[in-house]
Amino acid sequence: MQETQILSTPPPPPDKPAGAPRAAPAGALVFDACHVGVILRAVLFVEAVLAVGALFGAMAPQDWLVRISLLTGGALPATLAWLLIACSLKRLLERLHVALQYAAGVLLGALAGLYACGTLSLVGALEAPPWLASAASGALLSAALVAALVLRARGRTPAATAARLSELQSRIRPHFLFNTLNSAIALVRAEPARAEALLEDLSDLFRHALLDQGEAVTLAEEIALARRYLDIEKVRFGDRLQVQWSLDERAGSAPLPSLLLQPLVENAVKHGVEPDPEGGSIHIGTALRGSRVVVVITNSMPAAGDAQPDRAAPRGHGIALANVRDRLRLMHDVQCDFSAGPHNGGQYQVRISLPPRA
Repeated sequence: MQETQILSTPPPPPDKPAGAPRAAPAGALVFDACHVGVILRAVLFVEAVLAVGALFGAMAPQDWLVRISLLTGGALPATLAWLLIACSLKRLLERLHVALQYAAGVLLGALAGLYACGTLSLVGALEAPPWLASAASGALLSAALVAALVLRARGRTPAATAARLSELQSRIRPHFLFNTLNSAIALVRAEPARAEALLEDLSDLFRHALLDQGEAVTLAEEIALARRYLDIEKVRFGDRLQVQWSLDERAGSAPLPSLLLQPLVENAVKHGVEPDPEGGSIHIGTALRGSRVVVVITNSMPAAGDAQPDRAAPRGHGIALANVRDRLRLMHDVQCDFSAGPHNGGQYQVRISLPPRA
């Protein structure tokens, strides 16, 4: 039998001592303004401020609309330029002290305000360009945007950590561990090779859960982890568990939060297969459709009255689904879509749509 580390993590690499501090997790940069949702909210925020400012001095609704149009012509390019610079320099700005990060954001805002004022002056929209007021307005709006980005960055890591701990707790439930070990014990003498494979799958599953993974992994890695979990459950359920895979290799590089698919597959087993005396089926499919990667997990559901009382799973509270939805939105914002619910009568389907690249 191969020597595997059950419920343990690999030793640290030679160039990194065991007591060395771990690097901060990637993906929580303050100036990470490269997301469609961030850009959309920033533009709407600036437009809302301009709309209120245009009310001062507007004599009629038509005059108000004209003022907004003129201000937008200068402010919109300046806002997009600020976001582009912040996105391009996010790694460089992250190395600065926190106070310097705020100062850099405010300085960029002042420059953006001057750029907007200069644009309006060139087209003759301003007779006497208010350079100082434009710089101050840009700096103030930029300070508000930086504060929003800071809150967004701070909110990502705690939420991901809480979701990870919740999923880890559900994964190391005593009944799952005991059922797996009992299955391995039953196979030790009759089929030692299968018992060894079962324990290796369990070891890899727990090692993956206990390691300090980065925030993002690939869809292919999550599929591999789901396979190991289903291999373990296959030993316990035998022919009662039927699994079908429809995988598109082109979708394997799509970024996902780590430990995302396994709770969904576990839900499918717990609520779809386990309560049904005849067993059930699970279908997992991935596909690259245009500029989107689609992941679909479908499981059969026991018919009403067919579930045996001793096998009936407790009614779920949707915690795992809520965690998955929140973690996807934290990573991809408005670029992802998550839905879950009954499908085609007698089935339950979870569907995830996300961009193919980070």
